[in-house]
Amino acid sequence: MTDILSPLPGTFYHKPSPDAAPFKSAGEAVAAEDTIGLIEVMKTFIEVKAEAAGTFAGYVAADATPVSAGETLAKLD
Repeated sequence: MTDILSPLPGTFYHKPSPDAAPFKSAGEAVAAEDTIGLIEVMKTFIEVKAEAAGTFAGYVAADATPVSAGETLAKLD
C-alpha cells in the first residue's frame, strides 16, 4: 500500500467543485501524475497528484478539512 501525502498545509478537497464527483473512487485505476485532490492555500488551489500507479484504495483525510504537510491524504493499493 502506498500513501499519497500532502505536499503542504492547507484545506484538502476530494472534488474539483462542491457539486462535482470526487477525483477518484475506491477501486479505480490511478496512473502516476493523476490528480487525486486539491489543497487550498490562501485562495490558491494546488493539485495533489499520485506519484505512482496503482488502484485507489480511498481517501484518508476527510473532504474540506485542514491538513498538515506530510499528512496522508489517500492510499493506493
